[in-house]
Amino acid sequence: MLESSNPPPSAALLRRVLSEVGLPIAEPMAVAAPARAVPLPSRLATGDLAWASVSAVIAASGYRTLPDPDRISLAYRSDAVLTVDGMRPDVWSPLSGFWRSSDGWIRTHANYPHHTRRLRDGLRLPDRAGPDDMRAVIGERRSDELVDAISRARGLAVVVGTENPALDRTLQARPLLDVDGPAPLDVHLSPAAPDPLPLAGIRVLDLTRVIAGPVCTRTLALLGADVLRVDPPTLPEPEWQHLDTGHGKRSTVIDARSSGFRDLLDSADVVVLGYRPASLARLGLSAEALRERHPRLLIAELSAWGSEHPDRAGFDSLVQAESGIAMIESPDGATPGALPAQALDHSAGYLLAAGITALLRRRAAENRGWRIRTSLRRIAAELLGMPRQSIPAPTSELDTSPHTRSFAVAGHRITTVAPVIPGLEFSAPRPWGSDQPTW
Repeated sequence: MLESSNPPPSAALLRRVLSEVGLPIAEPMAVAAPARAVPLPSRLATGDLAWASVSAVIAASGYRTLPDPDRISLAYRSDAVLTVDGMRPDVWSPLSGFWRSSDGWIRTHANYPHHTRRLRDGLRLPDRAGPDDMRAVIGERRSDELVDAISRARGLAVVVGTENPALDRTLQARPLLDVDGPAPLDVHLSPAAPDPLPLAGIRVLDLTRVIAGPVCTRTLALLGADVLRVDPPTLPEPEWQHLDTGHGKRSTVIDARSSGFRDLLDSADVVVLGYRPASLARLGLSAEALRERHPRLLIAELSAWGSEHPDRAGFDSLVQAESGIAMIESPDGATPGALPAQALDHSAGYLLAAGITALLRRRAAENRGWRIRTSLRRIAAELLGMPRQSIPAPTSELDTSPHTRSFAVAGHRITTVAPVIPGLEFSAPRPWGSDQPTW
């Protein structure tokens, strides 16, 4: 039993998350603190956030087993474990990173080719311009001026800021998983792991990319859902990125304005949205439009900056930089740093998967749909409000061998991190865009 009136941060967060989705936890096993800290060394409580996020999925699914802290740490750093034919892919563009301006720092993101092109356009750099060219141009200009120019060219950059406690308190007062639907029933977790898998027979339409959404839908597939990832024909996904998070899903390419896509949507139980809300609205895929046409559909939304900023794109690294996390994690008090993993992305993915799973269990009794949403910025506010330490705790190098799995995919040997839910195993990722747009 948890006898303390002040549970550890991970347990307190887990209790609140499950309460938000209508599954109050009575079993202390499900809110226990880890036997040892999750080895994600940082000043902020990254390990506690990761433990609570993963444990939320396990608890919401009805399982009784506790996750392994080392496995969680490696799962959150999965891009550093991934190999393709024994080689680690280069996951960052040379134009993504921190850059010193005349009055501070900016953070850029250019991992997709169109982001690289827009970044160069915003800085008026030639097509072949590299890091040295960027460094020279950025160093001569103010941070706000640079970000404004890049943003007007639809590139991605933010001013590296300090934390804003007033904004964080406002965000912390809101649910971490914002559920819009019927009031919670008195539903309790199953006493043992469900058999068959808890999401068997559930159809999930996956309109996401870049870690948070794909981690969510990969987890739903692990729990038995039929997940079909849908991408637009004009925006190919980096192969490594899909292989890192594509386990157990099928993957297709289709225009969201087509009748074929509408047929998929008509038969879906869940749709997970990870694109900018404003872009989805222009396609007729806003949550409001979907709810009107499909009242029993469970609509899950992930965004970088929250519903207040529907037209603003972003990524974990940018949210860390603007929210103040980068300066808190500074190695020297002057140079921006980063969390030991893209923890906002991974936590958002696992937490949203937990919420979806819990709401699907409620839907059987309540016979209607929900809208559930969270954002990387809301996750950042939660992390910034958790206890922190002045110096990261030291950790030793982890042995990855017990925590990896290998697959044959399209003639390649892929090694990835194993699932964080004990007792379950991933199915192999399928090549991106290789499946027909059918259930």
